[in-house]
Amino acid sequence: MKTIKFIIHFFLRVSIAFTLMMIMSCSQAHEHVADAVNPQDSASMMTSYGVNTLISDSGVIKYRIVTERWDVNTVKNPSRWEFMKGIFFEQFDELLHVQAYIQADTAWYYDQQKLWKLRGRVNIRNVNGVVYSSEELYWDGLRHEFYSTEFSRLITPDRTIEGSYFRSDESMSHYMVTNSKGSFLASDMSGASSDISTQQDSTSSADTIFVRPAVVKHAATK
Repeated sequence: MKTIKFIIHFFLRVSIAFTLMMIMSCSQAHEHVADAVNPQDSASMMTSYGVNTLISDSGVIKYRIVTERWDVNTVKNPSRWEFMKGIFFEQFDELLHVQAYIQADTAWYYDQQKLWKLRGRVNIRNVNGVVYSSEELYWDGLRHEFYSTEFSRLITPDRTIEGSYFRSDESMSHYMVTNSKGSFLASDMSGASSDISTQQDSTSSADTIFVRPAVVKHAATK
């Protein structure tokens, strides 16, 4: 009989102790806080898929963008649009006539600086029969010009030029290529100046903006 009473008292004490432990654990709230998000790992403010849209400037439609994925990230410094799945442009004049086609495997647009960085199989073809190709090209929306410090090839109806530095207006009617080689007309060589000053930069990181080179006069094609 004493053994039975001992067993009953033992289980009662264990039950009471377990109940008290449960009450105490429930009364202590635990706050679950996630790790801080680093700016480099910040999610995009907007991600769009299957984009086909028109872009305007000062109320005038300038070009069409077609891309598989478009990310807008305003947290990174500088803020940017990212096109990691490739991009295709149609460039228009004031009458919405297509003036040029531009494509690249990857692109970044730094919206505060109005500066495009195009990477990987960059190709441009315009209505004047000019074809340009390179692995990297910058498109300055403030100065309305292209430039690159990578190997570039420019093909016009009259000639083919290759060089390590390229700079041109948006229509590619005035351009210069340094350290160049290719085929030229004899008339192109008469009176041509070889004293061309350029500014080179080896930057290739997508997170670093290429510094705009100093303003120089474009070398005319004619």
